[in-house]
Amino acid sequence: MKNKLKVYRAMEDLTQQELANRIEVTRQTIIAIENNKYDPSLSLAFKIADFFNVKIEDIFINE
Repeated sequence: MKNKLKVYRAMEDLTQQELANRIEVTRQTIIAIENNKYDPSLSLAFKIADFFNVKIEDIFINE
């Protein structure tokens, strides 16, 4: 699954660590998601989308 997490993070001017702290995951989780090495759980995907106030489909693209 592709994603635009890095784009949304950059739009908010957040570091990987800042985003990780705010959604209560590790920085390594953010890195893995951004590098398409980890597909988040549905609950984590909702948490990320809610944080950016967008739909899951705006960040995560199922291919």
